[in-house]
Amino acid sequence: MRVFQIQDDWGMEHLQLASRPDPQPGPGQVLLRMRAASLNYRDLVVPDRGYGSFTGVLPLIPVSDGVGEVVEVGADVTRVQLGDRVCPCFHQGWLAGAPDLERLTQTLGGPVDGMMADLVCLPESGVVRLPAHLGDEEAATLPCAALTAWSAVVTYDTLGPGSRVLVQGTGGVALFALQFAKLLGAHVTVISSSDAKLARARALGADAGINYSTTPEWAKPARALTGGRGFDHIVELGGEKTLPQSLRCIRPGGTLSMIGVLSGASLAAPLGLVVTRLVRLQGITVGHRDGFEAMLRAIDQHRLQPVVDRVFAFEELKQAMAYLKSGAHFGKVCIRH
Repeated sequence: MRVFQIQDDWGMEHLQLASRPDPQPGPGQVLLRMRAASLNYRDLVVPDRGYGSFTGVLPLIPVSDGVGEVVEVGADVTRVQLGDRVCPCFHQGWLAGAPDLERLTQTLGGPVDGMMADLVCLPESGVVRLPAHLGDEEAATLPCAALTAWSAVVTYDTLGPGSRVLVQGTGGVALFALQFAKLLGAHVTVISSSDAKLARARALGADAGINYSTTPEWAKPARALTGGRGFDHIVELGGEKTLPQSLRCIRPGGTLSMIGVLSGASLAAPLGLVVTRLVRLQGITVGHRDGFEAMLRAIDQHRLQPVVDRVFAFEELKQAMAYLKSGAHFGKVCIRH
């Protein structure tokens, strides 16, 4: 079968198209013929061994998110059957409950081989069945980006009608956070460096938008949108440069979901604001299978449509990664198998 793998040494230049023997499912395992994959910022970090020893060992098949059809099952498989269309769970070992190191480190696309293969063999416990209304590329966006947003605004908060939510950017996680927050009845503000992207976000349901290129100190006008009260929840994707402003416009007792570090990974923020305002700073790393299945029920009920920006061919993985890195995308960048 075809695979893309990082081989011989770490580095994007060592990400190569190669071949491996077709895998065979053992007891409790399922074999998937992959239909599509989608990219996350994480997939740009893995080739450079950006997660240290937790990145895995070479050769390594990258990319964590995808969708496939069950084409063979091992003995004693009961969760799925032949012909089912499923998504693998990003955290293969985190099915439910509280996280621990073991549950958080069995992740697809490093250290566990990922989705850039024609065939993928996984435990039946590590896949979930999908709503029928989703196309393959749409379904491929769900395991990381969608579940991360769901964990932030649903699993780890109690938002409801009238809640005020601020979302940073218009990438995959951001747009899912916008869509899920609107399902809850929240008022959502989006910040972006592009007026065109803000207009598209409004078309998806955003109630307000701020261009942080033309308004670099966006915390004050953002807070004004809440009548001075502050936001109940901020989906923090920027990191180093955005966190200080987020702390200035979160309400006392609000939740700040720390998800991305796109502007830098160092912490240089007025931590006194966290203490004196009782702000909850919540780290988010995707979520467990129970959360995934709860999210899928909501997506199915509301016929929610993920936003796919552009689709590349399997052989165009490196071009797709370069496009993701450029930041030009609105929504998700996908790969068709």
